[in-house]
Amino acid sequence: MLRWLIGGGREPQGLAEKSPLQTVGEEQSRNPYTELLVLKAHHDIVRFLVQLDVNLTNFIFASAGDDGIVIVWNAQTGEKLLELSGHTQKITAITTFPSLKSCEEKNQLILTASADRTVIVWDCDTGSQVRRLSCFQSTVKCLTVLQRLEVWLSGGNDLCVWNRKLELLCKTSHISDTGISALVEIPNNCVAAAVGKELIIFRLVTPTEGSLEWDIIEVKRLLDHQDNILSLINVNGNFVTGSHIGELIIWDVLDWTVQAYERNFWDPSPQLDIQQEVKLCQKPNDVSIHTFTCDEENVFAAVGRGLYVYNFQTKRVIACQKTAHDSNVLHITKLPNRQLTSCSEDGSVRIWELREKQQLVAEPAPTGFFNMWGFGRVNKQASQPVKKQQENATSCSLELIGDLIGHSSSVEMFLYFEDHGLVTCSADHLIILWKNGERESALRSLKLFQKLEENGDLYRAA
Repeated sequence: MLRWLIGGGREPQGLAEKSPLQTVGEEQSRNPYTELLVLKAHHDIVRFLVQLDVNLTNFIFASAGDDGIVIVWNAQTGEKLLELSGHTQKITAITTFPSLKSCEEKNQLILTASADRTVIVWDCDTGSQVRRLSCFQSTVKCLTVLQRLEVWLSGGNDLCVWNRKLELLCKTSHISDTGISALVEIPNNCVAAAVGKELIIFRLVTPTEGSLEWDIIEVKRLLDHQDNILSLINVNGNFVTGSHIGELIIWDVLDWTVQAYERNFWDPSPQLDIQQEVKLCQKPNDVSIHTFTCDEENVFAAVGRGLYVYNFQTKRVIACQKTAHDSNVLHITKLPNRQLTSCSEDGSVRIWELREKQQLVAEPAPTGFFNMWGFGRVNKQASQPVKKQQENATSCSLELIGDLIGHSSSVEMFLYFEDHGLVTCSADHLIILWKNGERESALRSLKLFQKLEENGDLYRAA
């Protein structure tokens, strides 16, 4: 009964005695990352990784964290390229400003914000400071580049708009002591800003012939969330928010209306005491939506320790792992071939594969999860056509195919570099490059072959 209460639904028959956490043995045939390279340079928690586009390469990245420094790396070799020192406290946000054809300066910029209430703009090629901005009244928590308008935004207790020359174009008045925690660009020169449990829509007014001034106008406040918004992303023509108490809202990207709303990540039994149920079930950390990722068909949500896959076409959750990790999932990324990678406070990095399976028997869907679109608690008086449709519906499963063990503390996030592997950063101060073992072995053999050929040893041996 306790398992059913906490999990939000009954376990499938025959699985109740098993551990809720999936495991995978040493023989991980579908896990390509069998080699790792440990990078040591930071002196505190490494929280951020961002991919750079330096000289048109696709394997350069920067790392940043609580030691206040930014380090630029080569993901192919693990070589440390640059160390950028300038902040006196931990870094709170990092992003890149790609080079623009319309701009005289063709170099890419790195923007970093810190708890020291400064933003530093760096030259990616040289590592030098372009400028240090120290006019902020609070810590900047997020940075967003609107490349189409050739501006970037800083979000703290107010919202500021800057151009590439680092000139302040306009700013809002004081918004909230909570500050802006996330920003996302939406159409019609608008941005959505998460401020506590509010979602504020701002519109940027660009210069016209009649006026040369920029302006930023608050258009609307959306008050549908009951707790602080933790995650905000653009998804398939909409944008999605997730809150600390497990509210998931899908918004229309044009008129900002609610397309879907869900907060029932558990469904207590009516026979039990209500106060007891609330105590046992409604733990914010168990249902907090920390992060999203998406592809053209699905949105993937990290909910507490679990992973959920919502399909836009069928308008329902098609797969879930209630206990994907032992602790909260902090970051997820979609990989090719219907694969998903997740990392957690428990120090693990796991690879999942989304597999289709045919439902042979119409079963009630698990109660309490995303039941607003017709999945969730099934009405006992449901019509026969609905039951028939359920019988023919195709569902999926998230199968664990790889478990990457290397970090000794919370894994904060990662980057995927296709042929060059996976990069993870952690509270253990380390960065790990996870390499495809077969590919690396083949490259070493090729280099050896080329070296022998250059020295003539290959022909003498023949």
